[in-house]
Amino acid sequence: MPHVQFTRHLNLHFPELRDVDVEGGTVAEIMDALDRLHPGLAAYLVDDRGALRPHVNVFINEELLTDRTSLSDPVGPSDRLFVMQALSGG
Repeated sequence: MPHVQFTRHLNLHFPELRDVDVEGGTVAEIMDALDRLHPGLAAYLVDDRGALRPHVNVFINEELLTDRTSLSDPVGPSDRLFVMQALSGG
């Protein structure tokens, strides 16, 4: 199963969020699985059309996700995903 890791900043909004193994063959399927585990998480990461929000990046292994619109990038069973939220401010 793919392994998903998160930046710790997301714990401010989802205190129960932990790195996890989830079923899924695409990033979209992974997002759906994560939302079942943590309701509301997908809405925080993707917009109402299913596209990745501008302040979020997803890496599959060391490669940045290429399809930010439909999240169709394939994910293999031994892949590692890293979900990162950009921070701003001063």
